[in-house]
Amino acid sequence: MAGAGAGSVTVAVIGGGLMGHGLAQVFAEAGHAVRVFDTSADVLATLQARVRQNLLDLGRAPGAELRVTPCATIPEAVATAGFVFECGPEKLAIKQELFAQVDAILASNTSVMPITQIMERVRHGERALGTHWWNPPYLVPLVEVVKTPRTSDAAVASVSALLAQAGKTPVTVLKDVPGFVGNRMQHALWREAIAIVAEGICDAETVDTVVKASFGRRLSVLGPLENADLVGTDLTLAIHETVLPAINHEPGPSPYLRELVAQEKLGWKSGQGFRTWTPEQQAAIRRAVFAQLKSLIEQGI
Repeated sequence: MAGAGAGSVTVAVIGGGLMGHGLAQVFAEAGHAVRVFDTSADVLATLQARVRQNLLDLGRAPGAELRVTPCATIPEAVATAGFVFECGPEKLAIKQELFAQVDAILASNTSVMPITQIMERVRHGERALGTHWWNPPYLVPLVEVVKTPRTSDAAVASVSALLAQAGKTPVTVLKDVPGFVGNRMQHALWREAIAIVAEGICDAETVDTVVKASFGRRLSVLGPLENADLVGTDLTLAIHETVLPAINHEPGPSPYLRELVAQEKLGWKSGQGFRTWTPEQQAAIRRAVFAQLKSLIEQGI
């Protein structure tokens, strides 16, 4: 990673929770000064310790956490910042109010909310865009850089360069659509997975096993359109003629999913969702995901 002073800038992160402290870590490791605001005094008090622990868990030398400064107010955090990344609650009004206060290159980290709506009150819309990071941000390389109709190419280029310098993989999303690129594809898969269980084709554990033990294994090195070209567009067309009419086409959430929520089967938080989960099983999966993502980073994938 670059050392402090090697083309370093000041980056402000609004929100120091799960995603926010991860973003702070990424930029601090790249040599940048990072100033973090959060409404919670406890979040700010533990900020450097959480970044330090992440570094130790990754087998990296600590020290980057010292470039992360907790700030009690937004003006204090953004005063000298060239870039501002927002990681607040997924509530439109809160995000709009926040960005109306800030005058810099602005980036909102949201999974699905329309960036155009979030940024509609920003005075300089050409500086505003979306950056969708994936959790945990210090282990997943992709960041989707999302343009609005007002976003300038210069702002996209500037943010993308900052992300690339910090070791991330930025991609440009040209249209601000719900779910952007990654979540549109991810939730298309989830919709069909839920439908397969709801229709009694197999149980939830089998669905997960099929994904993890087959095409899921090659997704990190072979994307879906690469795979389609590999097998041939003619064969892909022939397969789609047969398969696509049978795939779920519901425009809204599955009734089966709604039923689970109504029954308070909320997944890990309640111990039961599509599957039943013990604390030990949850901890084992967390460890496995961390180990897998760390391994991919170490392999340069």
